[in-house]
Amino acid sequence: MAFSKETLDELLKNYQGPDDMFGQDGIIKQLSKALIERAMAAELTEQLGYEKHDPVEKETTNRRNGKTAKRLRTDQGPMDIEVPRDREGAFEPQIIRKHQREWRGFDDKILSMYALGLTTRQIQEHLKEIYNVDVSPELISRVTDEVKDLLTEWRGRALEPVYPVLFFDALRINVREGPQVIKKSVYLALAIRLDGQKELLGMWIEQNEGAKFWMGIMNELKTRGLQDTLIAAVDGLTGFPEAITAVFPQAEVQLCIVHMVRNSVKYVPFKDRKAVTADLKKIYLAPSEELAAAALEDFATVWDGKYPMISKSWRSRWTEVIPYLKFSPEIRKAIYTTNAIESVNYTIQKVVKNRQSFPNDEAAMKLIYMALQRISKKWTMPIRDWGAALNQFAIIYGDRLPL
Repeated sequence: MAFSKETLDELLKNYQGPDDMFGQDGIIKQLSKALIERAMAAELTEQLGYEKHDPVEKETTNRRNGKTAKRLRTDQGPMDIEVPRDREGAFEPQIIRKHQREWRGFDDKILSMYALGLTTRQIQEHLKEIYNVDVSPELISRVTDEVKDLLTEWRGRALEPVYPVLFFDALRINVREGPQVIKKSVYLALAIRLDGQKELLGMWIEQNEGAKFWMGIMNELKTRGLQDTLIAAVDGLTGFPEAITAVFPQAEVQLCIVHMVRNSVKYVPFKDRKAVTADLKKIYLAPSEELAAAALEDFATVWDGKYPMISKSWRSRWTEVIPYLKFSPEIRKAIYTTNAIESVNYTIQKVVKNRQSFPNDEAAMKLIYMALQRISKKWTMPIRDWGAALNQFAIIYGDRLPL
């Protein structure tokens, strides 16, 4: 809808600067007030079935019954509006709901700041500084609580029957339980769909992992519709291999190479880190299992004198490291290059770092869910080389891959 030049000229006839447009008593606020009140009047007319002061016989005995004052919190500060009433008390405006105290964009700003990891106090300070609005902690809690229903729906939604690749990872948070603050893990499941797009399947919080915990997760995914996965890449999660093969017996478990490398260089001084990483790369990028084993021996010859635990770690988990080596470079990238879930965890860590602890599991889930939704909006393209990888998956796994 376009406004006429005459209408805009009338609105801007006394305009002298940005404050006249966006200030507490600026044009935007005045126009919003006028439009809200006009819209509510139109809604009441629609419900009653006749215009105000219409002299014709009415089909209803209900009548207009004055107005009620109401104050809204808006981006431009408090806004006083008049809500029309009807005699029978049946009218409830849609543009501003009965118990609504904020203009909708205001709630969105609270949710946006909350999703970025700001605490309740920081949100209060920002809203006061930017919009000159005083917001209570109770209001912020009420607005963010609206996310709970969305979270519940998201966690229970139906899944596709087949995801070629799954990644499972965990990050640590502090959660208060009674007088104590304990460490808990947030487990994430990230999938690559048949179209090459990334999709987060679920999120769980638990203090201790194990086969029983992972069995519950696998059965949940199966109940939601997952029938098969080709490869599951994990970071050595306790009890995971046993659980996934019990529920999805054809799935192959692959140790996440990115995590393996990260754990290997965790205690390597900065001056050696680049060289150690380069030599590890010769192992996991080797053309075959035989050449990878030879590269590991070469690595041990060079570095065991300084860092003997690195080669020992790779040898002890060799059977979990090598499965992807049978694949072509395109499929290897799809399996071991877990940039997607690495990026997810990095972003979430930035979001939760402002929270020394969460009051309960629900508060943690709520914040992380909002961060995940913001992250996933950026996933608009398939992962690199997915077409070539999918073609080879189809040859290797046959009719397990519905194409």
